[in-house]
Amino acid sequence: MKPTLALSTSWNSFRHTNGHTMLREIADLGFTHAELSHGIRIVLVPGILQAVEEGLIKISSTHNFCPLPAGIVMPAPNLFEPSAPDERERDQWLRQTKRSIDFSAQVKSRVLVCHLGSVRFFWLNPAGKLKAYREAHPDTVVAEDRAYQAVLKKAVGKLRKRMPKFWANTKAGVNDIIAYAADKNVGLGFENREKFEELPIDEDYAAFLDGLPQPNPCGYWHDTGHAHIKENLGLLGHRTHLEKMAPRLLGFHLHDVSDQGKDHQPVGTGKVDFKMISEFWKPKHLLTLEFSPRVTLDEVRWSKERIEKLMAEAPGLG
Repeated sequence: MKPTLALSTSWNSFRHTNGHTMLREIADLGFTHAELSHGIRIVLVPGILQAVEEGLIKISSTHNFCPLPAGIVMPAPNLFEPSAPDERERDQWLRQTKRSIDFSAQVKSRVLVCHLGSVRFFWLNPAGKLKAYREAHPDTVVAEDRAYQAVLKKAVGKLRKRMPKFWANTKAGVNDIIAYAADKNVGLGFENREKFEELPIDEDYAAFLDGLPQPNPCGYWHDTGHAHIKENLGLLGHRTHLEKMAPRLLGFHLHDVSDQGKDHQPVGTGKVDFKMISEFWKPKHLLTLEFSPRVTLDEVRWSKERIEKLMAEAPGLG
């Protein structure tokens, strides 16, 4: 038995006004499953439901918010955040997330991928110091650069000092949707993020999930590009992080990161070590190729072939 391999509509939703033809394009590439991304406009929904009803393709996962709230026509996964200081924004996050859970259940998706907010800085986000240092020292080895490590330690300290009220809001919001998702038989995949200030802090992920009320439908969703970007900043070790999170994994977003630090690139064209990542794949996992709209048709095909080859060779899938 192999994991489910899917292609995210992040690659092609913007080009379509009919959800059926959008999913037909993915099915024609040989995918049996698709992830409905956070760029699904309302106009696409009737065709999506038709395609699912006909059995054209299966939906493995969806990505909050899906479909997009009324009047929003561009991908907006952080339109509302559970961490927000404003209660009205938190209420909107809760309402739209429940709506996304409903839609996920309707299309028989196993998991709704979610972002969990951020720490907001009105002035002097410490991430700016990290970026400035990396730009001034592009060849530095962050783990060995004492000056960078000092800047990093100070930045993380400022983040943690400001974090508690935002993190408390996030945890309260998650608690508000656990029972709702469980009742709809939809898993909640909490995704690691690429920005310094986004929540949870990576080293807190395991404790966060372990501290949720039991039983629950929650787990960890690993984004390969985001983890690589964080590793380049010295915020985590990619393998070490996966080893820690392996028991809690629901699925993966698979995409590469270029030499220039751009993510959502074709598999095998950048710096991400997919062979290492494949060591953590299990038959129960969802593997989703999540690409930029700029990725070509041939690059999607090549990426699919590369992942299928790794699946055939992965030690945990023998």
